[in-house]
Amino acid sequence: MINKTVENVSEALKGVHDGMTFMLGGFGLSGIPENAISELVRLNLKNLTCISNNAGVDDFGLGLLLQKKQIDKMISSYVGENAEFERQMLSGELDVELTPQGTLAAKCQAAQQGFPAIYTPAGYGTEIAEGKETREFNGK
Repeated sequence: MINKTVENVSEALKGVHDGMTFMLGGFGLSGIPENAISELVRLNLKNLTCISNNAGVDDFGLGLLLQKKQIDKMISSYVGENAEFERQMLSGELDVELTPQGTLAAKCQAAQQGFPAIYTPAGYGTEIAEGKETREFNGK
């Protein structure tokens, strides 16, 4: 059997590099990978894409990476109370893809299963859907 246990967070993140995409769990500030985020800050990686339901707060969670401008793109469902996230988003420094929570979960599951796309009614008929492919399933 393969042993996936590592001694510490440095060993767990061995081999990570600039430009990678990280999916970070937790809900709000509960259950987030605090030690992994701190190690990413310490490694000073750049051009990261982070997928998480939120962007932490100014001085905790993903907010630590945002302070150092290590994140280029944020895929999340909630902006939260992070003033730096808001500032970077509004100034155009940060590429933000806001995605409804259920759609974000479905996209993560589909990616894990190798599905190239999902269809969801969220946003259909709105400005956000303009230019996106649509399909009809069972009359919807």
